Amino acid sequence: MLPQEIEAKSMEIIEHEMKTRGIPARPEEEMAVVKRCIHTSADFDYGENLIFSSDAVKKGTEALKQGVTIVTDTNMAAAGINKQAAGKLGVKIMCFMADEDVAEEAKRRQTTRAAISMEKAAALGEPVIIACGNAPTALICIDEMRKSGRMRDDFLRLVIGVPVGFVNVVEAKELILESGVPSIVARGRKGGSTIAAAICNALLYQCVKR
Repeated sequence: MLPQEIEAKSMEIIEHEMKTRGIPARPEEEMAVVKRCIHTSADFDYGENLIFSSDAVKKGTEALKQGVTIVTDTNMAAAGINKQAAGKLGVKIMCFMADEDVAEEAKRRQTTRAAISMEKAAALGEPVIIACGNAPTALICIDEMRKSGRMRDDFLRLVIGVPVGFVNVVEAKELILESGVPSIVARGRKGGSTIAAAICNALLYQCVKR
């Protein structure tokens, strides 16, 4: 089978199993994101734990069509985003985690590189989509910057909050869900860089033909 055929067959299986498992139906644009996450992870929990704020997919795809910058909290997530699809829209993909100035500032202030990376994203002074699959401190920093006025809501087009883990993960996700910002969040402990990239790709694929 060709890669396209394998993917199409996989999606058929996912759709069938979602129905047999009694996973609730969603709007088509949200279902595309859910299926992409299940396809990436083979984990059907994403059929229920993905939480979408009002019009999150619409707002995300509109931002992508305008050439928004995607900022990730890991180089792995950045690597997993489809560069060809992003390029068609003029979308830049950035990750600051390995930047020397980020490491130095995090050490000086005794905080995480993820938090400093979010500050650097805010300092871009342009619309961004934040895709967080690893560091809850990134989400906490976003919430703090919004409340202090250091990150403008009109520049924060979408937060993809899917860090995986045990410490502060659930709480950080709930902060984003309660914040009112456009968001797609994997409620609970599950997530990861591959899921963050999968959500970005699902949104990109709704904007461009592959």
